Amino acid sequence: MKKNIYYLKIIGVCISIFSSIILFNSCSKKLDLPEYNAYSPTSLDPTGGNWKTYVLASANDINVPTPSDPSSANYLKEIQSLKTIQSQLTDDQKNAVAYWSVGGVFRWNEIAREIAAKYNLPPQQNPDGTYPVPDANNPFNYPKFPFANPPYAARAFAYLAVAQYDALVATWNYKFKYNRLAPYKIDNSIHALVPLTELPSYPSEDAVIARASVNILKKMFPCEAVYLEQKAAEHLNSRLWASANVQSDLAIGDTLGRLIAAKVLARAKSDGMGSANNQLKVDSLKTSASARWQTSLWESLESPKRPPMLPVYGNVKNWNFTASQKIALRPPAPPTLESDQFKNALEELRGYSKNLSSDQYRIASYWSDGVGSYTPPGHWNREAANLCYKNKFSELRTARTMALLGTAVMDAGVCCWETKYFYFVPRPSQVDPSIKTTIGVPNFPSYTSGHSTFSGAGASVLSYIFPDQTDALNAKAAEASISRIYGCIHYRFDCDAGLKCGKNIGQFSVLRGQNDGSGL
Repeated sequence: MKKNIYYLKIIGVCISIFSSIILFNSCSKKLDLPEYNAYSPTSLDPTGGNWKTYVLASANDINVPTPSDPSSANYLKEIQSLKTIQSQLTDDQKNAVAYWSVGGVFRWNEIAREIAAKYNLPPQQNPDGTYPVPDANNPFNYPKFPFANPPYAARAFAYLAVAQYDALVATWNYKFKYNRLAPYKIDNSIHALVPLTELPSYPSEDAVIARASVNILKKMFPCEAVYLEQKAAEHLNSRLWASANVQSDLAIGDTLGRLIAAKVLARAKSDGMGSANNQLKVDSLKTSASARWQTSLWESLESPKRPPMLPVYGNVKNWNFTASQKIALRPPAPPTLESDQFKNALEELRGYSKNLSSDQYRIASYWSDGVGSYTPPGHWNREAANLCYKNKFSELRTARTMALLGTAVMDAGVCCWETKYFYFVPRPSQVDPSIKTTIGVPNFPSYTSGHSTFSGAGASVLSYIFPDQTDALNAKAAEASISRIYGCIHYRFDCDAGLKCGKNIGQFSVLRGQNDGSGL
């Protein structure tokens, strides 16, 4: 019964939010929905097969056999099959072509964000006051696995991006090694439904992205396996419906994506995430924090008290630096509760708690990223995808952008969580219960701000890739950071330290990008 009441509350919140959106847009009389169209990339990045990979030792790690010659009987049979398919296309198939032609990397990241939002739902307590924990071995049991909180979402986006990128580097290597042209370049009677380019078609970049993406996401969100396989089948078929690839292009791409995803998942299996929610470590962490900072430590403000979120996530393996470098990145100790700096920060929040302008409330709400959202990492994932689209990046360069961003944002989460449980700083409303928050209070220590750390890293990486957007990106990061002060769930020193740390973390990813052979 309690679970049903909980879900009714969530539904009520969603209806309220939706009503507010309609009201907000009533002035213009229409919703501003994005529309994406296929494009020809500004560059095919022909040297992409030589770019530095994350998990693969090199683009030649997995062997791809020589394709059939375009003059062979097998290939000519495949061409004839495309012509038959094209003569029987339905409107639904044409719509699928239009959807996927925007870019596989773009669409699969979009799908990942939607799924992350669906699973960003903390479990409701049991009748005895304990809290159930999602079980990866029984993912369909209540609560469904996973709880896609910000650290989990950041990790999922990172592994998805790395798999896509490494798979595409290998794909580019073999594309330009074998140089088998697209069907519409070989037979001019074929009318492709996608922008025509000189990019070789074997292996299919769409097939390798689809399979690599699905196999990563099925592991991260196992209850979505059927849906994900349906999307993958649609993605692959869309290339036949578009006359953009023959079946052998797709088959080898699917195999390549499968093998590379397995290598990436092997890393995931050993990165320490399995023990990130080890609640047996909490007491020892608090004892250490009390000895190094002070005794007034964070406690869960939920009733009944909920176990803290992922207390050992700070030990998860980073992408762009070592464990010792992670410790060096840790922000210095925050001010003590008795210090003037702490008292001033608390007084600032008392003011916002009593009097918040409409613009400040808007900012706090926009960046709240609470239950049912795709979290702050999802915000930056979307920002990156949209910038790649706007700049007409190739699939490979888009994947590179998402990997540089995704690994930096995951690194930011690991560092932030290590800091949170190193100091155990109490939330403002724990120190002063008169402080009323405008958004939900997260169930983990205050210092440093996750939003600020994620956003500092995101803005740092994307400013390197899109330098003309630096001012806008830094402004978004600053807004994300201060939104937590307006929401009265973070002190200003939480946000300042988090933003600075995030930018430092992002620079490790930037350094990698500068040396990955991509020419940027």
